[in-house]
Amino acid sequence: MAKPKIRYICSSCGHEHLKWNGRCQSCGEWNTLEETVVEGKTAVSLRASEFDYSSLSEIEYIDEHRYDTGIRELNRVLGGGLVKGSLVLLGGDPGIGKSTLMLQICKYLGQELTILYVSGEESEKQIKLRADRLDIHTDKLFLASNTNADLIVQAVKKHKPEILVIDSIQTMELSEISSSPGSIVQVRECTSRFMKLAKTMDIPIFIIGHVNKDGGIAGPKILEHIVDTVLYFEGDRQLSYRILRSVKNRFGSTNEIGVFEMSDKGLKEVQNPSAMMLSGRPIGVSGSSVVCSMEGTRPILAEIQALVTKSGFGTPRRVANGFDFNRLNMILAVLEKRVGLSFGGFDVYINVVGGLKLDEPATDLSIAMSLFSGLTDKLIDEHTIVFGEIGLGGEIRNVNHIVERINEGARLGFKRVIVPKQGLKQLSKDVDYGINIIGVANLRQAFKALEITVE
Repeated sequence: MAKPKIRYICSSCGHEHLKWNGRCQSCGEWNTLEETVVEGKTAVSLRASEFDYSSLSEIEYIDEHRYDTGIRELNRVLGGGLVKGSLVLLGGDPGIGKSTLMLQICKYLGQELTILYVSGEESEKQIKLRADRLDIHTDKLFLASNTNADLIVQAVKKHKPEILVIDSIQTMELSEISSSPGSIVQVRECTSRFMKLAKTMDIPIFIIGHVNKDGGIAGPKILEHIVDTVLYFEGDRQLSYRILRSVKNRFGSTNEIGVFEMSDKGLKEVQNPSAMMLSGRPIGVSGSSVVCSMEGTRPILAEIQALVTKSGFGTPRRVANGFDFNRLNMILAVLEKRVGLSFGGFDVYINVVGGLKLDEPATDLSIAMSLFSGLTDKLIDEHTIVFGEIGLGGEIRNVNHIVERINEGARLGFKRVIVPKQGLKQLSKDVDYGINIIGVANLRQAFKALEITVE
């Protein structure tokens, strides 16, 4: 009997090592190598004539067939619907609503399509109880509780369901691999097996993946490279709102988001995310400003709060919730150097209300306005929105989609918008945007436009 091959695989990046090391040679992480038994593959003799290829001009292209999921927010994130033959990975913290969303999709798609829902975590009775709570009743939804990926593939080939749901990928295993379910090798190989199934059978497959403590799905990032689409559920389980974000999509644009509200009857769509993000906004409180951020093709208004208070320690604290920490430090440095503000003896806290994560440079100017207002206790007009990128010289740089941002502010009833001066070239002089538009070239002009003067 041949001796089994031992490999050490990094749980962070998936890189294989011949021997154990304290540090991964690929990603540099410490203590991430796990011992894994690798089964040898039988060599297959191939001839060059067996390799087939086609000219680009000879390939006939047919528009991809998309299924309407019945949830407009999910259709938006997927790029217009569920593509036939695609493999979609849905990730998020345990209990955030991934399985609930999948069952709600089955409620609509199950009216015309046959769906196989395979769970490795719950029994069929448990899934039935949740389906009854969500008022899901269809004869075309079939349930199975199984963790063997080979048996699932054989069942799909035999019964030919039109949609397959795997809940979750961490519970799936292949019998020829000796490592336990949830390991790097099992997760990767099972996902590859389901990818081949989706392409050969031309059926869409949903795979649910839990997020580990580092925020990655099932540990290795290699899983995200295998699938066609990666969706992340964001939000605090203690709060009712959930944000579904697309970080990879081969059939649509990335960075699209869908907004949901969790209730006792499942997830409900939020048709007006901007109004939701601004609900409960305090009036007459310093450190608060409103920014218009682009999430894919959708403009969303969000409130940014800044709290600047005297530090009780030698080193002041810097905390950013929903905003990049390093970019916050850059904005603080620009305000001190170019405007003359001093934050050295103050703790600074930045919070994006509603659980939204803002990562585009257009948020810079609103952050700077909130910081100044929080430092001086001077109020920012509640009917004003602000957006623009800040350069290291204190200049306000242009951003994209200015017209869409302005229209969203006018739709929500705002009276004034402060934009980069260069962006005014994108606006038409013959159009009444229904809002007072002010262009600024640097931070001092922006403060002056808010009727705030820097001494």
